Amino acid sequence: MVKDIQLPEISENVESGSVMSILVSVGDVIRDGDSLLEIETDKAAVEVPSPAGGKITEILISEGDEVSIGQNIMKVETEAEAGGGGGAGAEDTGGGESGAEAAAAGGGAGGEEEKPAAAEKPTEQAPSEEPAAAAEKPKPAAQEQPAAAASQPAPEAAPPQRPEGVPVPAAPSTRRLAREIGVDIQQVAGTGPGGRISIEDVKTHAKQMLGGGAQPGAPAAAAGGGVPQPAPLPDFSKWGETSREPMSKVRQITADNTTRSWQTIPHVTQFDNADVTALEEFRRKYGKRVEKAGGKLTVTAMLLKISARALQHFPRFNASLDSQTKEIVYKHYVNVGVAVDTDRGLLVPVIKDVDKKSITDLALELADVAGRARSKKIKPEEMDGGNFTISNLGGVGGTAFTPVVLPPQVAILGVARSSYQPVYKNGEFEPRVILPLSLSYDHRIIDGADGARFLRWICDVMENPLYADLEGGQA
Repeated sequence: MVKDIQLPEISENVESGSVMSILVSVGDVIRDGDSLLEIETDKAAVEVPSPAGGKITEILISEGDEVSIGQNIMKVETEAEAGGGGGAGAEDTGGGESGAEAAAAGGGAGGEEEKPAAAEKPTEQAPSEEPAAAAEKPKPAAQEQPAAAASQPAPEAAPPQRPEGVPVPAAPSTRRLAREIGVDIQQVAGTGPGGRISIEDVKTHAKQMLGGGAQPGAPAAAAGGGVPQPAPLPDFSKWGETSREPMSKVRQITADNTTRSWQTIPHVTQFDNADVTALEEFRRKYGKRVEKAGGKLTVTAMLLKISARALQHFPRFNASLDSQTKEIVYKHYVNVGVAVDTDRGLLVPVIKDVDKKSITDLALELADVAGRARSKKIKPEEMDGGNFTISNLGGVGGTAFTPVVLPPQVAILGVARSSYQPVYKNGEFEPRVILPLSLSYDHRIIDGADGARFLRWICDVMENPLYADLEGGQA
C-alpha cells in the first residue's frame, strides 16, 4: 500500500520551511522514525522523521523548495507491500561540534564563542520569535521596479467585513507585528485559506496606509508606523563582475527582525567596565570542578546567573511593552537567551528558569544547547520564551559594540574582549583584568538612569559577588 507522507507540525506558529537537504532517495528502504529531510524554519533547522517504514517510491519536493505544514512531500510503499522494512535509513547529516566545543567553550573573560551575527529568530530573536514571510529570490538590478512606478500610490482595499465577536484568523506573531507597527488587524484583508492573515498581508496593509510606501531616503510616516522602502540597487555589473546567492532562511529572519527592531524600538546603549580580576581567579580555582561534571566554567555561564539576579532586582528589564494596550507586561520567570554564531547565521537558544539553576548546571546546559545549535540539532521551542539576551563577542575581539534588542524583549547585554589595564589602586598602578560591557535597551519603558543602574549593578556583582546579597543589592 502506497501512503502519502506529509510535512508534520514542527513547532507552534511555524507554518512552513525551506528544504535544506533530502536524506533519502527513491528506492531506499526506511524504518519508522528514520530521517527523511532537513528543513529550515524561521526558528531552527530540524530533521523530519518518517511516520512509517517501507520503500520510498516518489519524492515530491526538491532542495530549496518552500513547503507548508500538511503538504505531501513523499510517497512510501509500506512494509507490508514492500516485503519488510529492514534496510538502512537515511544518514544523519547534522554533524557539527559536540556541545562541549560549542559557543560556551571560551576560556578567559569574554573569550567564549557565543557570538552574534542576531537574531535564528530570530532573530533573534534574536534572537526572534516570529515566523518569517516566504523568502523571495533576489532579482537582478535591471528588474527592480523603477522609482517613478514605485511612487504611484497603491489603491486602498476596503476593510474586510467580519462577523462581530469572531476572532481574526491570524497567528500570534502576525498579531504582534501588527501591534508593533500600529496596524489595526481588524482592518487587514487576509489572503490565506479561510481569509487567514499573514505577515505579508499586514505589511501590504501598512504600505497602503502610507499611500504605497515611503520613497527611498524618506523617513517613515508617523501614521501607522510605516516602514521606509529601501532604494533599488544600481547595476553593479557596469563596474565589474558580480555574483548573487540567495539568503539563507536564518539570514532572512535575522535581517527582518533586526530591521523591525531598529525601526520600532528607540534604542539606547549604555557602556561600563567591570574589573573581573577576582572573577577570573574564581573561574580558574573552580573550573576543574565544573569540568569534572562535563562542562566548562565560562564568563557567559556566570553572566547567566548574574543577569538572572539583576532581572529580579530590576523587574522592568524582565518585561515587555504591549503597544496596543499601553501596558507593561512583567514576567515572573527568568529565561535568558545566548546568541550563538553558526555557519547559517545567528541562533539564540534560551536557557529556561536561570534563577533556579546553579552555575554548574548553567555551564552544562549552555554547552549543550550551543553545540546543538551549531550542529543543527536545536529544536525550535528551545529558542522561544526569552526575556533577556547575552551576546558575547569576546572570542572574536573588539573593545565595545551596540547589540540590537530582540523584541518583545526590552534589553540585551553585549560582552566584548577583556584585557589587562593599569588601574590606580591603593596608591599605585596595578594590572587588572577589565571586561567591557554594553547594554542596549528600549527607551520607551527604560530610562537612561535605570539603564546605568542596571549595568553598574552587574559590574558590581562581577567585581564582588557578595554585593548581590548586600541589602538586596539595589543601587
